[in-house]
Amino acid sequence: MRWTSIIFPATGRRPAGWAAVAALALFAVLWQSERAAAAEPVDVQLVLAIDTSGSVNQRRFELQQQGYVTAFRDPRVLQAIQAGIARSIAVTMFQWTGPQLHDIVVPWMRIDDQASAEAVATAIAAVPRQLFRGGTSISGAIDYSMTLFPDSPYAGSRRIIDVSGDGANNSGRPAEHARDDAVAAGVTINGLPILTIEPNLDQHYQNSVIGGEGAFMIIVETDTDFADAILKKLIAEIALNKP
Repeated sequence: MRWTSIIFPATGRRPAGWAAVAALALFAVLWQSERAAAAEPVDVQLVLAIDTSGSVNQRRFELQQQGYVTAFRDPRVLQAIQAGIARSIAVTMFQWTGPQLHDIVVPWMRIDDQASAEAVATAIAAVPRQLFRGGTSISGAIDYSMTLFPDSPYAGSRRIIDVSGDGANNSGRPAEHARDDAVAAGVTINGLPILTIEPNLDQHYQNSVIGGEGAFMIIVETDTDFADAILKKLIAEIALNKP
């Protein structure tokens, strides 16, 4: 919880409207506390950030999409979810390109059984590509991901951002700055670098993208590796085991 101090003038007199400002500040604190207490507990809050910049062709986008659909339908993912203390996770997904270009395609959804896992898979499969250009801003994707956790109706003991993409950060602030801010807030960032265009992209992800407790990345060397990589990544991060 963040507190903001109000500095009074040297005269010691309170500025006009001080009572109203104090009342609003108190209301905000109480509202945030009540909201946090009402959040439903889950083991993991997972944000899936999917690159849809111009370098990602339609086939590669569909392979990413289908990879997540297949993974959430795999019984091994559900087994990993149900092995946790809360026996549940919460997931949201958005597509991203430039620093301010983001589109939520799956709102926060809870997974705790086969039916809810299928609901998430169906939701992912139903949404077409929303963004097509705007640069590759990994930093923008991380920063946007951080705004999604406070608005979630779920409270996870772990908060994870998954960034998948086929290019290095080339727009917005440096990726490592966004990474460091997220890690300082207790969030883990895992990566799924796709090496089909930039063969050394994994080095960029290692140095500037992934971070936090238990952070890891899984490298996708060819388009046909998508499904296996996504499945392996989901199981590993849900179960808190590096692949």
